[in-house]
Amino acid sequence: MAKPVYVFSSGRLGRRANTIVLETEARKRHLPVEQVSELYLFGEVDLNKRFLEFAAQKGILLHFFNRFGYYVGSFYPREHLLSGYLTLRQAEHYLDGGKRLDLARRFVEGGLGNVLRLLRKEGARGKDLEATLGLLEELLAKTGEARSVGELMALEGRAREAYYQTWEALLGEAWALKRSRRPPRDPINALLSFANTLLYTAVLAQIYQTHLDPRIGFLHEANYRRHSLNLDVAEVFKPVLADRLVFRLIRRGQVKPGHFLREGEGVFLSEAGRRLVVEEWEKTLQTTYQHPALKRAVSYRTTLRLELYKLEKHLIGEQPYVPYRLR
Repeated sequence: MAKPVYVFSSGRLGRRANTIVLETEARKRHLPVEQVSELYLFGEVDLNKRFLEFAAQKGILLHFFNRFGYYVGSFYPREHLLSGYLTLRQAEHYLDGGKRLDLARRFVEGGLGNVLRLLRKEGARGKDLEATLGLLEELLAKTGEARSVGELMALEGRAREAYYQTWEALLGEAWALKRSRRPPRDPINALLSFANTLLYTAVLAQIYQTHLDPRIGFLHEANYRRHSLNLDVAEVFKPVLADRLVFRLIRRGQVKPGHFLREGEGVFLSEAGRRLVVEEWEKTLQTTYQHPALKRAVSYRTTLRLELYKLEKHLIGEQPYVPYRLR
């Protein structure tokens, strides 16, 4: 089965027959193209138009990151599965205020519902989270009263702020979280931002394998941003995948001070830090569980794809979208 390949070294990407060749100062690495779904490029990598044509032909996505680990953008090959009918339905749901609000509400409710389930699990560890749980339940109930996407995003923002205030109690004083972005101002923000970025690109890669158009989101505005649908779907999975990944890395003592670098006003993961997070992220996506409807084991990477199939069914009027629930 094709899987993502993460490239941290600097070098050159090329093609030899049906093989991707990564050439660095140390060695040449040959990657059979059938085994590669995406390339995550963190190092300074040279490539040419011929290689991009090869990647497009094989449906391989390339995700580019700068030296701080910031996501720069993706080479997204021409959509090979796009359906005119589904694209029209997706656009219709965006342009129709009621239909868009309904889907946006489902994403917010799915994400906040999973935040509540995560905190209840934490409460079972003996943490006193009753006040925050009460506030989140109140905000979740208010999503049904929201009359615009802006109101929904405001409610979601208040809920996230309350949720993040619990991280000090959950992880210790050194990991207290007051959200800051571009640049992240401390290690916990650097860690969470990078985990979220991995989630956004993982969802984008799965969208490419469906008939959906990543440019048309519902909660996040489809304006000058290249992709927004992956941000919508990621809201549901942040507590499930990104947040729990951060919790594990900290609680297991895997994250060390040497995994972070300070540059100017920002704090960023070092190459060793990014390698650590990526390794644990891939383990997370490959983890399987017993799917209640399919009655078989599925991975979390497959779960992202299944979520998109549910969204497709909603758009064509076959079945209302019900977000994934943290188990």
